[in-house]
Amino acid sequence: MNIAGNQAVIAPAGVFIIGTYDENGTPNAMNAAWGVQSSFDEITFFLSKHKTTENVQKTGAFTVAFGTVNTLTICDYFGVESGRKVNKIEKSGIKVHRAEHVDAPVLEAFPVTLECKVRSYDPETGVLVGEVVNELVDNSVLTEGKIDLEKLQPITFDSASGSYRTVGPIAGKAFSAGLEIKNDTHEW
Repeated sequence: MNIAGNQAVIAPAGVFIIGTYDENGTPNAMNAAWGVQSSFDEITFFLSKHKTTENVQKTGAFTVAFGTVNTLTICDYFGVESGRKVNKIEKSGIKVHRAEHVDAPVLEAFPVTLECKVRSYDPETGVLVGEVVNELVDNSVLTEGKIDLEKLQPITFDSASGSYRTVGPIAGKAFSAGLEIKNDTHEW
């Protein structure tokens, strides 16, 4: 086996846009790839110090929008520009409105947004845990009342190539494919 260094390439890494308000009520957004669903009503991020982490400490809230093929340019912009230097929301031209359940902005260009209350944030480790209190979903990405990933077209961050990739078609049915082995009916 060849060794390529110590960079972990764990895929897929979601493209999440975290929305917050600062102490003046100015909306901000950042691109974060180091996040995971950590429970049915919880999302966890691993963040270095940013304007966003300062904002969540002040407001106790944030939103999480899912990056998509249609929002790729906006997502990347939110990752290459600093909210300390420029009002990214204003410069990007996207519209926002205040979330109904938390003190954070909803970025209207994104079809799926989670409204989150801060469960915990540790500035030493950068671990931000949010309780999902509401999910906003545009009807255009629903099939039979459920989010349809083929309609949503979420993007992921590929750390090996430094690019964004799309999520592909269904490869198998969860909690079903392994039953062949469990029931001793699969031949290798």
